[in-house]
Amino acid sequence: MQKKKMKRAAAKHLIERYYHQLTEGCGNEACTNEACGSSPGFQRMDNNAAAIKALELYKNNAKLCDPHPSKKGASSAFPENSAKGAHNFSACSNGKMNHKDLQPSREDFRDLNYLTEEKVYEILSLCSETEDYSPLIRVIGRVFSSAESLVQSFRKAKQHTKEELKSLQAKDEDKDEDEKETASGSSTAMEVEPEASASSGDGSSHGENNVQKLGPVEVSVDIEAVRRVYDRLLSNEKIEAAFLNALVYLSPNVECDLTYHNVYAADSNYLNVFIIVMENSNLHSPEYLEIALPQFCKAMSKLPLPALAKLARLWSQYGADQIRRLVETFQQLITYTVISNEFSSENLVNEDDGVVAATKCLKIVYYANVLGGDLDMDHNEEDDDEPIPESSELTLQELLGEERRNKKGPRVDPLETELGIRASDCRKPLIPFEEFINEPLNEVLEMDKDYTFFKVETESKFSFMTCPFILNAVTKNLGLYYDNRIRMYSERRITALYSLVQGQQLNPYLRLKVRRDHIIDDALVRLEMIAMENPADLKKQLYVEFEGEQGVDEGGVSKEFFQLVVEEIFNPDIGMFTYDESTKLFWFNPSSFENEGQFTLIGIVLGLAIYNNCILDVHFPMVLYQSLKDLLEYEGNVEEDMMITFQISQTDLFGNPLMYDLKEGGDKIPVTNENRKDFVALYAEYMLNKSVEKQFKAFRRGFHMVTNESPLKYLFRPEEIELLICGSRNLDFLALEESTEYDGGYNKDSRIIKDFWETVHSFEQEQKRLFLQFTTGTDRAPVGGLGKLKMIIAKNGPDSDRLPTSHTCFNVLLLPEYSTKEKLKERLLKAITYAKGFGML
Repeated sequence: MQKKKMKRAAAKHLIERYYHQLTEGCGNEACTNEACGSSPGFQRMDNNAAAIKALELYKNNAKLCDPHPSKKGASSAFPENSAKGAHNFSACSNGKMNHKDLQPSREDFRDLNYLTEEKVYEILSLCSETEDYSPLIRVIGRVFSSAESLVQSFRKAKQHTKEELKSLQAKDEDKDEDEKETASGSSTAMEVEPEASASSGDGSSHGENNVQKLGPVEVSVDIEAVRRVYDRLLSNEKIEAAFLNALVYLSPNVECDLTYHNVYAADSNYLNVFIIVMENSNLHSPEYLEIALPQFCKAMSKLPLPALAKLARLWSQYGADQIRRLVETFQQLITYTVISNEFSSENLVNEDDGVVAATKCLKIVYYANVLGGDLDMDHNEEDDDEPIPESSELTLQELLGEERRNKKGPRVDPLETELGIRASDCRKPLIPFEEFINEPLNEVLEMDKDYTFFKVETESKFSFMTCPFILNAVTKNLGLYYDNRIRMYSERRITALYSLVQGQQLNPYLRLKVRRDHIIDDALVRLEMIAMENPADLKKQLYVEFEGEQGVDEGGVSKEFFQLVVEEIFNPDIGMFTYDESTKLFWFNPSSFENEGQFTLIGIVLGLAIYNNCILDVHFPMVLYQSLKDLLEYEGNVEEDMMITFQISQTDLFGNPLMYDLKEGGDKIPVTNENRKDFVALYAEYMLNKSVEKQFKAFRRGFHMVTNESPLKYLFRPEEIELLICGSRNLDFLALEESTEYDGGYNKDSRIIKDFWETVHSFEQEQKRLFLQFTTGTDRAPVGGLGKLKMIIAKNGPDSDRLPTSHTCFNVLLLPEYSTKEKLKERLLKAITYAKGFGML
């Protein structure tokens, strides 16, 4: 056995020499050895190729140069890895070694196969004394390039009893000169507690309630020790290079282990590899972005679902600073890769392995961010909701091969299911969700292709819609638009085929004919009939016609229809919704006389608005009321100064007071500085949920009749859905001017166009809203701002007294060539102030 070890050590030493000969040469510039880096005709190769070539030279017993006098010798960043065999020989670092290091010695730590914090500091101390860090570089290279070594490294030690400590002390006193066994860090030197508690990271006390709900994550690695080691070592450039080179070699082997050998199932401590490597605070630096980090991300993306969930739970305990560091690491790689390549419809970013893998890894951090934040898991939609009635067309769809893919609603992310949460449960994440959006990626993403991959759901094609956190609202809205339009087309196709089968003509559109002065009655009655008879018709493209008016609905008529319906439905005088003047927010009226069916129909209307890409002027509360915020932030004595209790009052439609106890005997429980958080939580729960439970459930049911098969809830956060429905009140008219196109003889340099923009920019805010309403059918900016509007200004004849007119369905303004700027302003203001309805001008 001893002879075999000696032979193997000799072989490894020779392979190491061949490797240095290839990567650094012998130092003789006139060397004639073709397999030497110093040879004039030698072609340089990367580290991996050199490692493979070194093995080949060893097997062929090739010529090995003697070191030239000018060459002091060199060492690899890490020597061969005995656990993997000779083929695991890896790349070299910048470290050099003296000729005496070629001989085995105690300081080489050749038998050290895993590390502890103490052992790292011991080796570091020896290296500092000699100013030669090559032993430490080799050890780091060997351990950090081996999954088996990393799994065993930096374990949390079990606390020894007094008897065990005495025994260990006695052994230390009696130990002989054979110190290799001790230096090797054999398994007897430290007892490991496999399920020791994970470090909570930066020591913050965030997410305590979440930890209680979900339970602390147990891992065997001492994370704080790993961080201290990195802090000590990464400041040394030569040592840092060893980490980099080790990672290059580690990653493919780990990927292979996870792909083909199911290593995590055999030993859950395999996760330690990823925990330890991700603590390297330099991973986002340029040196790692080319090869090392992309390869490691590919390996991490191969982790099985339980491992991904465990990693997310662990990272959720780290705190905001560590989460942000992890996000920046993966974002840097995505951004670097995107800007370094020319992605297009022929060269899709979806096919870049590095970007895809980094995005999958970013998903783990995203859910860690959710788990570590402020969770409210008590208001998930109930599974036992009344099922939405299915259309009579369903059987025909199946017969025609048009069976819906998502009968049970939109997909749910598997990691979300494994974690037992929903992203929408998070009221306040550790870091803002916006930090997960990668704008350079959004700019190069071909959304039509990505949507196709999303619908096909094949393993060979990745869709970024499966990781919606990385997409901005504009990109996601485009994906939703494709989904809606394809669904509308599908409904038209089904209707046409259904007509052939039944022999009768059916309407391929959801057609609504309404009277302007009875818009609510006409619309809701018609929608109620459709919802009862054939709810699948709600997924057809909307076509609105105002009785007695000219106007073909190509989008503009529908826009006005929704605006008028919303104005009436949310009119406080009707009593279905309450309106808070200070916050400009609507909410359901708990005292409304309207039946649940009316609220269901309102849900249908809002669902149709999203489905048909129309913006509505309505706002629901997304945060606590200001008065509740003031209560939480009040620095005085709440009980004495405010004199409020856990009993609250409301008024009904007739002004009569209604009392409600937030707690039993609430009128006798004063709100104090100590219990005010409890009061705020109970108050918000009652106002936003309990008091309007019937109304909201009815509303939700109607909304889901239209959107139940849509990826809406999967793609968008609540605040983004509000943006979809309501648009943005932030009006950037400079962006609108930049994106506007011209027709009929006008261009951006025309005199009247210059006068026009000077006039519009001088308008007050309300006048600007009227202009938008007149030109586009809504006074809100679409998702992405006014720059996404694509307005057209067309010439409508020479100077005249005619008012400007518009085609809101096409966002076209027809503008006569007025002779003066003053006349232009007067005519335009009159048009936008008094115009309403189609065919009036």
